[in-house]
Amino acid sequence: MPEERIISEELKNEDQTIDLTLRPHTLSEYVGQEQIKANLKIALQASRKRKDSLEHILLHGNPGLGKTTLAYVIAHELAVGIRITSGPAIERAGDLAAILTSLADHDILFIDEMHRLNRVIEEVLYPAMEDYKLDLVVGKGPGARTIRLDLPRFTLIGATTRMSNLSGALRDRFGLTFRLDYYAPADIEKIVKRSAAILGVKLVPAAASEIARRSRRTPRVANRLLKRVRDYSEVKGDGTVDMKLTKAALGALSIDELGLDEIDRRILETIIDKFQGGPVGLNSVAAAVAEEMETIENVYEPFLLQLGFLTRTPRGRVATSEAYKHLGRQPPATAQQLEV
Repeated sequence: MPEERIISEELKNEDQTIDLTLRPHTLSEYVGQEQIKANLKIALQASRKRKDSLEHILLHGNPGLGKTTLAYVIAHELAVGIRITSGPAIERAGDLAAILTSLADHDILFIDEMHRLNRVIEEVLYPAMEDYKLDLVVGKGPGARTIRLDLPRFTLIGATTRMSNLSGALRDRFGLTFRLDYYAPADIEKIVKRSAAILGVKLVPAAASEIARRSRRTPRVANRLLKRVRDYSEVKGDGTVDMKLTKAALGALSIDELGLDEIDRRILETIIDKFQGGPVGLNSVAAAVAEEMETIENVYEPFLLQLGFLTRTPRGRVATSEAYKHLGRQPPATAQQLEV
């Protein structure tokens, strides 16, 4: 795997600054996820009317779809503070205690990668979420004792890319659970145009549509591609992002018309060429493309499945007739039969 994968949904260092610049502040500015926004508006209005803290919220979905951004939007809408951390960063109960006791009433605590929380930390979190109490053990051995601290009425917003890895006990303590899906192409195009306006990029409408089409229906990828196309147009042109420069820039990055890169195509080609289209086990595919099974399953496969290029069967992965067509090959009759 190359050091940098341009269309990776994972957060990169280069995304930090641009995310802060382009991040929406209100639900009206937040593009897409309409059903989630409609439900959140009701919850926010009810919270303001009661003058009480918002229910705990669990956000899940693939990386880059706007879970962190949505947490910031909720905090802004409620005019409250927000504290950001992640599951791996909370190593001890004392770490969690320090964060929780620093919050003010109605503040938001956002924990990213909740599926990586230590189980001991989870146990400490339960009474904090339910009763706004924090139970801490002081001392060791026979002299150890438990003290209970009162906490402000905070709102926990958890985010995860692996919902199944969360314990049932933790999931049940969230009052609201939302799944963020891949965005519609029209919404991605709106995001590209909005980002271009904020960054001062001269963007031809057709070029915005082309960038959106190759952005894997993911806002983070769309903003990253816009940045790369902008740089290319400033060097190769007069700074105006038109269709010709957009196609040239994305072609130089080996990103095709549907947003697939070399690794995506290699996975499909391996299944088609080496394993006759499948079914083939994930371990065999991983060995053939020199990638880890977990990386293929969690990073590459979700979008290929979303496009309908792969199917998962009890016997293994199968390349669909659409995958053959995208690679410019004639699908065999067996590929169509396996899809039925």
